[in-house]
Amino acid sequence: MQVVRVVRVVRVVRVVRVQRNTMLEVDKILEKCGDCNRLQLLMLLLFCLINMLSALHYYSQTIISFVPKYWCADGLPAGGQSPSESSCYGNGSLTTCHSYDYELFMGYESFTSDMNWICADAWKLTLGQSMFFVGSVVGTLVLGFLADVVGRLPILVLANMIAMVGNLLTIWGTSLPLFCVFRLVSGFATDSNFVMMYILVMEYMRPTLRTVGLSLCIGFFYCLGSMAAPWIAVLMRSWQGFLLATSLPFLLVPFFYLIVPESIQWLISKQKYDRAVVCLKRVAKINGRQVDENSFEEFIEECKFSQQHTKASPNLLDLFKTPRLRRNTLILFFKSMVITLCYDAVSRNVQGLGISPFLMFSLSATTILPACLLIIALQDRIGRKAMASISLLLSGIFISVTGGILFAAPATDKTTTLLVSLSVVGRFGVTVAYNSGAQYATELIPTCVRGQGVAAVHVAGYAFTFFSAFILYTRSIFSPLPELILGLISLLGACLCLLLPETLHRTLPTSLEDGENFGKNDRWFSFSFTEQRTQSATTLASGHNTKNYSNSTDSAAYF
Repeated sequence: MQVVRVVRVVRVVRVVRVQRNTMLEVDKILEKCGDCNRLQLLMLLLFCLINMLSALHYYSQTIISFVPKYWCADGLPAGGQSPSESSCYGNGSLTTCHSYDYELFMGYESFTSDMNWICADAWKLTLGQSMFFVGSVVGTLVLGFLADVVGRLPILVLANMIAMVGNLLTIWGTSLPLFCVFRLVSGFATDSNFVMMYILVMEYMRPTLRTVGLSLCIGFFYCLGSMAAPWIAVLMRSWQGFLLATSLPFLLVPFFYLIVPESIQWLISKQKYDRAVVCLKRVAKINGRQVDENSFEEFIEECKFSQQHTKASPNLLDLFKTPRLRRNTLILFFKSMVITLCYDAVSRNVQGLGISPFLMFSLSATTILPACLLIIALQDRIGRKAMASISLLLSGIFISVTGGILFAAPATDKTTTLLVSLSVVGRFGVTVAYNSGAQYATELIPTCVRGQGVAAVHVAGYAFTFFSAFILYTRSIFSPLPELILGLISLLGACLCLLLPETLHRTLPTSLEDGENFGKNDRWFSFSFTEQRTQSATTLASGHNTKNYSNSTDSAAYF
C-alpha cells in the first residue's frame, strides 16, 4: 500500500543472517546480468497487477459489509415510503422486529443486508471482520517462516491462492461460524500475497531505483485498485458477485512462474548455489546480456567466503535489555499499533458522513497516490521524525474535528461537504504517517536484529487492527465516537513520535550498543530540518568501518 508497502516486505520475512556484504555482491552480479532492463520491466508490470489484486482483496471485507439504510417492515404496507433514518423497531415496539426493508446503495446488496446482521445481530459482522485480522497475524508469521524454508516464489503463489480461496469460500459462509472461519482464511494471506512479490522485484532492480520506482507503482496501482473496488460491487450488484469477480483474477498468479525468478538472496542463504547461477543466467538471457562463466564462479566464491565469516547475531529479546533501546523499541511497537489501527479504521470509515459509501470510499482512496508522492518529496528534506509526528498530529486534528461536527452541526449539504473534506484530509494524513513511520522503524532498529525487530513491530500493529471493527461499531452507540477515538489515538501517537531520535543523515545503528547510544543527545523538539546537515557519527559509542547511512533512495538495500 503505498510507500508503507516498501517496509512491509521486511516485516513478514525473517531476514537471513547473511550480512550486507552478500547483498552488495548480488547487486554487482546483477549489474552485469542487467538490473534495469526487460526482466525488470516485466516484473514491475506483474507487480502492478499484484498491487491491484491485493487492494481488492484487502478491502473486500469493507465492500461486502456496507450497511444500507434499514427499517422494521413489520406491519408496513409493501412499497411504502421509507423513514428518514435507519431504525430497528417499528409500530411502537421497542423490543422485536421480524423483518426488515432496505434502501440499497445503487442497487447493491451487501452481506449485511442479505443476512440481516443489523441491530441486535450487528456484533456478528464485527466479529467476522475481526477474524480477518486474526488470520493476518497468524498468516504473517506462518507464511513468513515458510518463505525462509521453501522460497519466496512458492509462497507468493500460495498466499494469492489462499486469498482467492478464502474470498470464494466466504460466498458460502452464511452462518456465523463459517463466516468467521472463511474470513480468517482470507486474512491469512494478507500482506504475504503482496510482499513476496515486492521482495523479488526489489532484489532484481538497481538499488538507486528501488524506492522511487516501486513506490510509484504502489501509489498508482494500489490507488487504482482501491478506487475501483466499490464500483465493481455496483456493477456486480451483490456481495457474492463482487467476491467472485475480484477472486478469479488471482488465477493469473501461478503463471508468474514463467517469468519471475526465485530470490537470489534466499538461494545463497540456503547454499543453493547452482540454482542461483541458473536464475542469474536466465536474467542475463532475458535482458540480452552476455556474462562470462568466470563472473558467476567468482560470485559464488565470494558468497561462500562471506557466509563462512558470518557471526551469530543477537535476537529480538536483546532489544529490551538496555533502557534507551528498550524505550525506543516500545515506542515503535505502540506507534505501529496506533498507525496501523488508524489506517485501517479510517480507510474503512466511509459511512455515516452523508454521502454514498461507494463515492466516499473512492474519494478516500484518491489520497494514496498523493501521500506516496509527498513522502518521496519531503521525507529526505524534513526528516522521519517530523514527517511522522506532523502527519499524525494533523490527521488527529482533522479526524477529531470531523467527530465534533457530526455531534454539533445539523445535517445540511454544506455540513456534508465539510465532513467529507475533513475525512479525506484525515485519511491523507494517516496515510502519510503510516508510510513515513514504516521506514522510520527499519532505521532505528539496529542492523543485527533489524529483520526480527521490524517483523515483531509489524505483527504487533496488525494484531491491534483486531479492534478497528469494534471502534467503527461504536457509531451505533454514539455517532461521532469512532472519529473521537481515532483522533485521540492519532494525537497520542504524534506525541510519542517526538520522543524518538531523528535518523536522517545519520549513521544508522549496527550493533545493540549503537542502538543504545543512538540519538542520545536528542530532545523532543530536535528536528533534522532545524539542524545542520552533517553526518552525526558522534552519536555512536564507537566507530565502524562499514557505515550505514539513512537514505530513502536506497532503503531497500538495508534488508
